Amino acid sequence: MPQIDNLLLLAGVVFIIGFILRSLRIFREYQRGVVFLLGRFWKVKGPGIALVIPGIMQMVRIDLRLITLDVPAQDVITRDNVSVKVNAVVYFRVVDPQKAVIQVEQFLVATSQLAQTTLRAVLGKHELDALLAERERLNLDIQKILDSQTDAWGIKVSIVEIKHVDINESMIRAIARQAEAERERRAKIIHAEGEQQAAEKLLQAAQILAREPQALQLRYLETLTVIGADKNSTVIFPFPMDVIAPLIRKLESAIKE
Repeated sequence: MPQIDNLLLLAGVVFIIGFILRSLRIFREYQRGVVFLLGRFWKVKGPGIALVIPGIMQMVRIDLRLITLDVPAQDVITRDNVSVKVNAVVYFRVVDPQKAVIQVEQFLVATSQLAQTTLRAVLGKHELDALLAERERLNLDIQKILDSQTDAWGIKVSIVEIKHVDINESMIRAIARQAEAERERRAKIIHAEGEQQAAEKLLQAAQILAREPQALQLRYLETLTVIGADKNSTVIFPFPMDVIAPLIRKLESAIKE
């Protein structure tokens, strides 16, 4: 009988040790365990060692690290009725394990579906030019909408980035023609502004020379110097009347006398 008692005691000890070992759970630093006691939420455990009794306790393990979610290409019709395909990437993490387990079934799938619908809804409100030129603002708008809607699930959306915007060939050619026309328009405006500035400077110079006849003569002599520097055999130029007018008046006075 004592041997049987010892065997039973040994079996009981082994059973207890095995039961305890089976009930132990180890959580890494980035993991948490949402524990339910008889179907009701009890507590969130981790990191470290936790005891989860089989049969009366159930546990769901949650990863708190940043999750990268690739949003598949979505068909988007922009505000100016252009059809494009847009895909994006979403970075989020679980900040409240209890809500992520209780409030939503498969939070990863739910976040993916919400990201797809939000991407189509937000981009559909903008024109193609804004979609191509204002990605940072659109990324921020999508991120804010997703973050506000996933807050009830215990999820924090950190970053949303639009990766690719695919446009059909006909629209690419139209955009190229538009860009070329825009460059020509800017070139004409710059040329016209240059002509206007040059005309204003010439008008100012003419007004100054008109007020000072001596300056006009000096300018005339400077022009002659420039012409004389060239290797020309014959130079024909008009002689200003302002230079010979005093000589003509003296000659007329001498003849009258």
